[in-house]
Amino acid sequence: MAQTQGLGKRYIKAFFKGFFVAVPITVTFLDRVACVARVEGASMQPSLNPGGRQASDVVLLNHWSIRNYDVQRGDIVSLV
Repeated sequence: MAQTQGLGKRYIKAFFKGFFVAVPITVTFLDRVACVARVEGASMQPSLNPGGRQASDVVLLNHWSIRNYDVQRGDIVSLV
């Protein structure tokens, strides 16, 4: 019984150690490199949501290239 209790503590300790490492890395990645966003509505037609579908499109927003002002004609820019 004591052995399984020690095993459970080890798993919990490993989970929290991984959690406290993974969360800051994930938040930094989503803030600095790229994130996923949904595009809904007719504002971006015909490039996104073609044909007036009710479903939303999912896009990857690249934060990295905007740091170098590497925006070219034809790129879609998202503003908050």
